[in-house]
Amino acid sequence: IVAAAEAILRTAPTLAGQRVIVSAGPTHEDIDPVRYVGNRSSGRMGFALAAEAARRGATVTLVSGPAVLEAPAGVEVVRVRRAAEMHAVVVDRAARADVVIMAAAVADYAPERAPQKITKDGEELVLRLARTPDILAELGRQRAAGRLDAVLVGFAAETQDAVGRAREKRVRKQVDLVVANDVSRTDAGFDVDTNAVTLVDAEGDQELPLQSKADVAKAILDRVEALLAKRANAVTSNQ
Repeated sequence: IVAAAEAILRTAPTLAGQRVIVSAGPTHEDIDPVRYVGNRSSGRMGFALAAEAARRGATVTLVSGPAVLEAPAGVEVVRVRRAAEMHAVVVDRAARADVVIMAAAVADYAPERAPQKITKDGEELVLRLARTPDILAELGRQRAAGRLDAVLVGFAAETQDAVGRAREKRVRKQVDLVVANDVSRTDAGFDVDTNAVTLVDAEGDQELPLQSKADVAKAILDRVEALLAKRANAVTSNQ
C-alpha cells in the first residue's frame, strides 16, 4: 500500500479530472453449470492500464472478467464473468466517460447454456455458438451518433497480420486507437508480464519494443493524452 501511494505521488496528474473506463481479462461463457468456453487472457495488460491511469490522476473504473489479480490502488473494480455482463456495464458507464480502453479479451461467441451438466454419453459433443455483442463497435456507433464523446481505444489480439487487422478494425469500428498485439509470441500477449505491440491511429503506426506491460501501459496512455489534447484544441478552435 505504501509503495502504491508513493508511486501515485511521484506521477504527474496529467489525467486529473478525466473519467477512464478500462476493461480487462477474459470472459467465461457457460456451456452448462460446470463448464465454460474461455481464453488465456490473464488481465495483466488491462490492470496495468488501470493502475497507470490512476497514477496519472484519472478517476478509473476497471471492468474485469475472471482474473486472479490484485485490484490496483485507487481504482474502482467491477467484476463480471460473461460477455453480456461486460457489455451491460461498459455501455452504461461509457456515456459518462472521457476515455474507454477495451483491453479485455471478450468472447466473440457464446454457447447456448444447458440447464444441467451435460453427461458423457457419446463420442462427440456439438456446441451451438452465437455471436456476442461487439462492445467496441457499439461504442463507436454511439459516438458517431452523438450519444457519447469518449476517446475510444481497442485491442487487436491476432496470430497473423496483427497491424493490418488493427488498421482495418480502427476504421470499421470508428475508434481512435487500436493496439495491435501478436499473441502467437510466447514472450508477449496472453498470460505473461511482457508485451510487444504496435499503436495504430489516424496518424500512423508506432511499433513498441518488447517491454513490461507496465511500460506498454505508459506508452498507450501517452498516446491517449495526445488524443485528448487534440480533441480539446479542436473544441477550442471551433468556439
